[in-house]
This record gives sequence, C-alpha cells and structure tokens, in this order.
Amino acid sequence: MFHVKHRVLAVANQKGGVGKTTTAVSLAAALAALERPVLLIDLDPQGNATGGLGVDKAELAQTTYDWLLGEVAFEEVARSTELPCLTLLPANRDLVGAEVELVGAERREFRLKERLAGVKDRFEYVLVDCPPSLGFLTLNALAAADGLLLPIQCEYYALEGVSELLATMERVRESLNPTLEVAGVVPTMWDERTNLSRQVLDEIRKHFGDRVFKTPVPRSVRLAEAPSFGKPILLYDARSRGAEAYLAIAREMLRRDAR
Repeated sequence: MFHVKHRVLAVANQKGGVGKTTTAVSLAAALAALERPVLLIDLDPQGNATGGLGVDKAELAQTTYDWLLGEVAFEEVARSTELPCLTLLPANRDLVGAEVELVGAERREFRLKERLAGVKDRFEYVLVDCPPSLGFLTLNALAAADGLLLPIQCEYYALEGVSELLATMERVRESLNPTLEVAGVVPTMWDERTNLSRQVLDEIRKHFGDRVFKTPVPRSVRLAEAPSFGKPILLYDARSRGAEAYLAIAREMLRRDAR
C-alpha cells in the first residue's frame, strides 16, 4: 500500500465543458474505490458534482455555503455517499451569494483554507470542484490547495484559456500560496480515431511534460450518462473505458504522491 500525505487539490479550468466536474467526481470516486478517504467539496453554484453523486440540490438544508460563510459545523453539511470512503460537501445556487459576500470579507481569499484546517487531516485527499470562472470561490480553492488538477479537452483551442488560469495561479503563488503547483493535467474527451486528438494530446504533453497523466479520458456516452443517474462512472458502469481511465489516473496519482 502506498502512503501519501494529506493533499488538497483544486480541480479548475475557467473554460466550461472540459470535463471538470466529471473529473472531480470520477477521480474522487476512483480514489475512494481504492480505499482512500476522500472529501469532495462542491464549490460550484451549479452544484453538478452534488447532483452527480445522487444528492437532490433542491432539498439541501445546509450546503458548502453555510459551512464556508456561516458558522455551520462540517458534520451538519457533510454527506456520506454510496462509496464508504467518499464524503461530499454539497452545493446549490446559494453559493452565488458567497461570491458577493466574500468581496467585503476579511481574509476573504483564505476562508476555505481556514475552514478546512480542522477537517482535512481526516482525509487523504480533498478535491475541490471549482466554478468555471476565476472569481473569489476559485481563488479560495487555489489559496487552500497544494495542487491544481487541470482537465484539458483534446480538441481545438484546448490550451486557449489555460494561460489565463496559469497566470492566476502564478499570482496566487506570489501573494497567497507559495507552495501551489500544477499537480496533474487530465486530458479529457480523447478520441483515438482522430488525428486532431493525437495532435492536441502531443501539444498538451509538450507544454506540461510529465505532469500530464499517462491515460487520457476517452469521449464516452457512459461518462456523459452517469450524472443523470446520480452516480459516478465507477458505480454506473465500472467496466466502461471512462471508469477504467479514471481508475488508472487515480493509481498513477497515488504512485506519484508516494514518492
């Protein structure tokens, strides 16, 4: 068994539709299936990670918002999931208010870091699903994280927008979190039949080197269907290529972190 230190990873890309939430949910589930205690924090007001784990957003009494900005205890918000090692902090539209309220708050960029301080040692991995923007919620995630997980789709303009996120990451390193690094790049929506996919994957690898995970995540109907059934791909169809890809990435991550 590998032993790793506790890690907080922000899953971020301000470009929408790149498989960000799919990556956050699927990787959290894969690590949990490998018996690692994982906390998935839904920090996106769309609440897609919450819905993707089968939690009804409309019926939430307490959400990440109440934990982040109120005095509500972690235990009151945290939800267990179908995977015994996976805990969820759910979100819904209430989080939109957090962006506004954080503007005037003291130590506004460190709210997530401070709230996590008391609970992160219970988990080997904390994955934060960020909104597709570079507002205060994403800044909070980058200030609290020791690594950025970057999903990039193997399509035209893949690296467009990434430079903006990396520039934000550099600013965060300089002013808020000097240890932040790109912990891994997840190539998504890979189609082995097209030259374009291969060319883009080569470009991503040229740009990020060995930080790119070896297994790209394929374009997959099963991956796209899983959230509407409220299940991560591992529970929806464990034999699918998407499930196998995220398991391979989880194993590679554990090997990297054990070094």
